[in-house]
Amino acid sequence: MITVLTGGTGGAKFVDGLRQVVPPHELSLIVNTGDDLIWWGLYMSPDLDSITYVLAGLLSKERGWGVKGDTFYCLQAMGQLGQPIWFHVGDRDLAVHLLRSKLMNEGKTLSQATAEIANSLGVTAQIFPMSDSRVETRVGTPNGELSFEEYFVQRWYQDPVESVRFDAIEKAQPAPGVINAIKMADVVLLAPSNPITSIGPILAVPGIRDALRETRAKIAAVSPIVGGAAVAGPAGILMQAQGLPVSIAGVAEAYHDFLDLLVVDSSDASTAEDLNKKGFHVRCTNTIMKSAQDKADLASAVIGFVRGGSAAHAGTDSK
Repeated sequence: MITVLTGGTGGAKFVDGLRQVVPPHELSLIVNTGDDLIWWGLYMSPDLDSITYVLAGLLSKERGWGVKGDTFYCLQAMGQLGQPIWFHVGDRDLAVHLLRSKLMNEGKTLSQATAEIANSLGVTAQIFPMSDSRVETRVGTPNGELSFEEYFVQRWYQDPVESVRFDAIEKAQPAPGVINAIKMADVVLLAPSNPITSIGPILAVPGIRDALRETRAKIAAVSPIVGGAAVAGPAGILMQAQGLPVSIAGVAEAYHDFLDLLVVDSSDASTAEDLNKKGFHVRCTNTIMKSAQDKADLASAVIGFVRGGSAAHAGTDSK
């Protein structure tokens, strides 16, 4: 079994590649929920939806989020009614938010609602929210503290970042099945997602990082940083704000205590060689996912590196 920690558009692209080369029933996805928000009175979970849509073959490739071919009549009508519309929600996408909110209002957990939605859409992979508890990523800026979606979507991540925290994380527990998915896997993969606000909230849930340290599975991460910059989005800005270098070395540092293998882009070969000399295990391949074939090739390469290599935890004893 392959277990994947994922979030954001980079994570969805990587999962799109995995579904092409791995039978879906062999995949377990642990998904960031720090971006979740209440919008128009509905519970929305952007990363859970993106992963569900990509596994169902419904994700919009043009936008990288939402449902392909969606319409936005409700969004337009809400704007005409004077409601905020900076968080774009398509009509078919809205149906999922309505169902999730209905199920949760009836007393079902986020995990249960996620499983029901995935099953309805024909998804056979297991999708787990990182926690059933409400955890919110908060970004501190000179203009005050913002939710991640306010920072990222409404304000286009233009505010200087002073801090990042995960509100209520200390009270959170891993969702049912999350720890088992890590412990029972033979491979654990960290998608090329933002290390601070996509993977970071998952790792901050009490018990998850410990499970990664303890599992006998081989653990590989794909770097979202190429050539000293984020492939997309604010990963570089947020890494810098958290004191991490914006480089593959910064990604390695973020995951150093449990990581067996770091997969980086071929353009970072010289830096990868330096990291290998420091005791990290780093492999190079093309990590830029422009096409369906690129996604499948990256997924195949990462799985091949993990299953074909003899990686050991960087800075720790081999499992």
